[in-house]
Amino acid sequence: MADLNDTIAAIATPGGRGGIGIVRVSGSQCLPLCKALTGATPVPRQAVYAAFRDAGGQVMDRGLVLYFARPASYTGEDVLELHCHGGRSMPAMLLQRVLELGARPAEPGEFTQRAFLNGKLDLVQAEAVADLVDSGSQRAARSAVRSLEGEFSRSINALVEALIAARVHVEGALDFPDEELELLSATGVRQQLQQGLDAVADMLQRADAGRRLREGVRMVILGRPNAGKSSLLNRLSRSERAIVTDIPGTTRDLLEEQVVIGGVVASIVDTAGLRESGDLIEREGMERALAAARAADILLLIDEAATAGNGDWGEEILQSLPQDKEVVYIHNKIDLVGQAPSAAVDEDGRTVIRLSAKTGAGLPLLLDRLQDLAGQGAAGEDVILARLRHVHALERARDRLAQGLGRLTEHGSLELLAEDLRETQQALGEITGALSPDDLLGEIFSRFCVGK
Repeated sequence: MADLNDTIAAIATPGGRGGIGIVRVSGSQCLPLCKALTGATPVPRQAVYAAFRDAGGQVMDRGLVLYFARPASYTGEDVLELHCHGGRSMPAMLLQRVLELGARPAEPGEFTQRAFLNGKLDLVQAEAVADLVDSGSQRAARSAVRSLEGEFSRSINALVEALIAARVHVEGALDFPDEELELLSATGVRQQLQQGLDAVADMLQRADAGRRLREGVRMVILGRPNAGKSSLLNRLSRSERAIVTDIPGTTRDLLEEQVVIGGVVASIVDTAGLRESGDLIEREGMERALAAARAADILLLIDEAATAGNGDWGEEILQSLPQDKEVVYIHNKIDLVGQAPSAAVDEDGRTVIRLSAKTGAGLPLLLDRLQDLAGQGAAGEDVILARLRHVHALERARDRLAQGLGRLTEHGSLELLAEDLRETQQALGEITGALSPDDLLGEIFSRFCVGK
């Protein structure tokens, strides 16, 4: 870890042409540094127009100085923002002058790291800063802001508080069996654990939807040659990305386009048609198609409406698909057979969408289905913009809670139940970074006045 006693500096605005460039400084040397740079000591939280001078006293640029005194700043330290003209040269020159005055270059993420270490943000909020910067859609940005405002953290902390209440009674019964403790009944403890398990399961579901929202979803179009796969890619991407002809086998390699569907960033991949072929190049294209299917989140299996019901998807195609994927079944080219757009459940229990990729008829039905599968349906604004480590920690918490609930139901060891609860609390604490020393004994004394 870098030395927290250093004063750090970095350019906070992106490179390239722009009206304003900002150099951010954090650390104990902000005030003397500003005095040397501008000839004046800044007033907290007031924008001051100043001249930035080089080592020889010549004016480099003129701009605004903003000073935030500790601890009321982003990092919890003294923070200085120097607003100069934008572009590449001036911010770089200003940063170099700041470094000459005693600051050092900040490491990636170090301002937010200091905010976490100084108690201004927890880990979830710190990660939300990066998610907000990297968000690829408005919905992802809104979810990142909710995490930054502490929504996810509050849910975790509320669950931890409930677990502490359960641990107080379980460990109190172990450590002070002869005292007159106000213990909950076994039914009450069981109810607490079940509520905790339900809460974790709900968070996992919302976190998986949030993972897709943050990372995007990968959709792969599969089907026989000339079924309309390339036309569907063009329709979804609103471009003529893929070549469309009546000649089967036109698409030999993977074609990928990134689109936004209902606020979700999606990569849609067009693939070679699946059929028996002696052409080595075409067979390689089909192998790549199946490899793409294995890496996908959602598969779009397409056939022609004119042959629907005649097995045109092909049993060999269905059997070759990964079994753990969401599949959207599509009958295309309804314009050629005079059918109306629809989304209905067939005799095999599959939701089949009838559309025309050429005319766009039925496309809203497909988009609604894809939006739901991407985890952004009615609860789209209730997702948790989770990272993989959050999901793993929640899964550990779920498994230990379920194990503890099983011990309680089977009248198992209270010692093992207490360990399950401790491990659950630790897993949840890893999400927010709140892994402080265990003061559970103090909780017992304060609540129950043990040993009076």
